[in-house]
Amino acid sequence: MAQRKGLGKGLDALIPGGKASVPPAGGGGHGSGVQQAPVESIKRNPRQPRLHFKEEELNELAASIREHGVIQPLIVSPNGDGTYILIAGERRLQASQRAGLKTVPIIPRQANNQELLELALIENVQRADLNAMEESEAYHHLSDDFGLSHEMIAKRVGKSRVAVTNTMRLMNLASEVKQALVDGRITEGHARALLALSTQKAQVSAMQTIINLSLSVRQAEELVRRRMGQKPILAKKPARNADINDVEKRLQKSLGTKVALKHSKKGGTVTIYYYSNEELDALLEKLI
Repeated sequence: MAQRKGLGKGLDALIPGGKASVPPAGGGGHGSGVQQAPVESIKRNPRQPRLHFKEEELNELAASIREHGVIQPLIVSPNGDGTYILIAGERRLQASQRAGLKTVPIIPRQANNQELLELALIENVQRADLNAMEESEAYHHLSDDFGLSHEMIAKRVGKSRVAVTNTMRLMNLASEVKQALVDGRITEGHARALLALSTQKAQVSAMQTIINLSLSVRQAEELVRRRMGQKPILAKKPARNADINDVEKRLQKSLGTKVALKHSKKGGTVTIYYYSNEELDALLEKLI
């Protein structure tokens, strides 16, 4: 699992010597801190932010585990009664259950409720496994339940404070919009654009237009502006080359009338303006 900048110790602090290589379940654990535990003794982390898992990926992992065993141990927190709370390794646990394993390799570590959420969140962020709504809800738990500021959350998960704040704002979306984001019918960029609308009804209406017309994020932003009564943002005209301006002024001075020069890599056009027949005659004398 690649370490992301800004994650600090994170999960690596829980795994002695980095990734541990473990023989297939049933062969007895070895190595520092690695043990074997019954699959049924490991309980799902109640603060696991990830709720959605792809069936195809779980089946592929289960097939690999049947052949090779669980290569990277699960990290768990002992309950003191022979059972454990899972800290990291949700996919490995589910795939091991599908593969029919009786035991899996574990590394026991003590963790409080806040650490259970933080470490599960860090693992999923490192793997980019969370959808935007799962990530938003996890950040809100860290903020509301444990009093962490946006800056503190950002430091823990290796993201900018602005990115954390923007993701947390997604909780203000209408429930229909949240579901569309989870289902992949709109992107996080679309969802952020919809946040500008003041009512959930307006968000849902705009979302339906975005989906029906397959609008890009930029088009969605323009749609939202129009529905808010704002003028669309016009693209800025590219700055003109100083040499082109100079040639245009020299032509105007020489011909004594307005001249417009449009230049491109493949040529261009020169437009000469006149405002009377007399001016046209004068121009012809100069040009011919």
